[in-house]
Amino acid sequence: MSRTIVGPFNRVEGDLEVQIEIDQGAVKEAWVVSPMYRGFEQILHGKDPRDALIYTPRICGICSVSQSIASAEALAHAVGVVRPRNGELALNLIHACENLADHFTHFYLFFMPDFAREIYRSEPWFEAVAQRFKAVKGRAAGDVMQARAEFMHLMGIMAGKWPHTLGIQPGGSTRGIEAKEKVRLLTILGGFRRFLEQRLFGAPLEQVLEIGNQQQLDTWLASGDPAESDFRRLLQLSNDLQLDQLGKTANRFMSYGVYPLEGERTFRSGVWYQGKRKKLNSERITEDISHSWMEGQNEPQHPYHGVTLPNADVDAGYTWCKAPRLDGEVVEVGALARQLIDGQSLINDLVSAGGSNVRNRMIARLLEIPRVLIEMEQWVRLLKPKEPFCSDSGVKRDSEGYGLTEAARGSLGHWVRIKNGRILNYQIIAPTTWNFSPRDQNGVSGPLEQALIGAPVREGEKEPVAVQHIVRSFDPCMVCTVH
Repeated sequence: MSRTIVGPFNRVEGDLEVQIEIDQGAVKEAWVVSPMYRGFEQILHGKDPRDALIYTPRICGICSVSQSIASAEALAHAVGVVRPRNGELALNLIHACENLADHFTHFYLFFMPDFAREIYRSEPWFEAVAQRFKAVKGRAAGDVMQARAEFMHLMGIMAGKWPHTLGIQPGGSTRGIEAKEKVRLLTILGGFRRFLEQRLFGAPLEQVLEIGNQQQLDTWLASGDPAESDFRRLLQLSNDLQLDQLGKTANRFMSYGVYPLEGERTFRSGVWYQGKRKKLNSERITEDISHSWMEGQNEPQHPYHGVTLPNADVDAGYTWCKAPRLDGEVVEVGALARQLIDGQSLINDLVSAGGSNVRNRMIARLLEIPRVLIEMEQWVRLLKPKEPFCSDSGVKRDSEGYGLTEAARGSLGHWVRIKNGRILNYQIIAPTTWNFSPRDQNGVSGPLEQALIGAPVREGEKEPVAVQHIVRSFDPCMVCTVH
């Protein structure tokens, strides 16, 4: 039996280390370590509540819009503001643009390059994969960055800049859209659709979304050449390397739902456990600091009452990440949870058969791209240029509110308590805080620590490729984790 440290990981936002105990060629135990502390929750204490709209997007340069959305929703909830329909549509478009760009970038530039590692040189597909996906040098890099840049022009039009836009407010969007700009927005979406249909999927988006179960997926894979579809290439690699057997968790999932419009969310909220979807009660969320480098609370606390007080000398601590729990249980968040809870037929079939695993996480992320893009096309058409995009939110001296949304990586929540017109407490639980959480007071590991158990370690490997695949399937954002 041996123990080793994997990391720091490359192609990850922030710092990450994974300590693994290896026995008989497989991971027996794992400890996920977030070795960096940042302290945004402490920075916000005593500030004007509206300052959160400036500070919280700077938690991350990748998902800054998601942080802005959660903060704006928390403040909107605290003051009771109602957004106009245009405001909801505009914020959905801005948020969706960032989330799809995250999915797109993760697949091409973070996840797929691991299959171009030398350890796979003997595989029949290696040369083709390396030529397309090798980090920096692969052909995909140039194509993808151009397509991404053109898609992100939507963000420039609607949000002014990215990251860290100030256009997202509790009452909606500060940027109204003119009639002629709707045409430009649809043109941008059309260009992104063409790349997806010609290169990522090799098929019309609506046709891909008609795939409803594993059998239909296998038939679709066999009907085309993986060299002509990057999604088919992923499926081929998943079959050859059995990625559906890698990175399993306890199969409890949560989603806050996302993209609200007139009282409903495009992807609904809920919890999925034992094959059933249940209603989410966010009052049952707590954070445990028993194995974190934190002090100030002896028992798990709801975010309204939680504290963030760093202490690197805590004996049982091994990470700056807290351990969020729902009803005291570990839950996995992300695109797989989102699509499962929303009832996407293929994801429901895959999870029913094989649970949570590397392959299913990646398929869910890719399927979410066309689902959201089709909604974005409709949202643009629904914009009314002559009508309001933002309501005056005002300020309350004493109140509290929460904002629950979905970043690309999963469920993101902000909770704020306001007293005498100043922030008394501001707590944030990010997606990677859920997925990369340490053990709790009962010794139960978080999702990634569970997923790493049983991962194969080849003889002589210093950075086990299976561990890399599992970690990247969650797409960690460590700066959000240790906000």
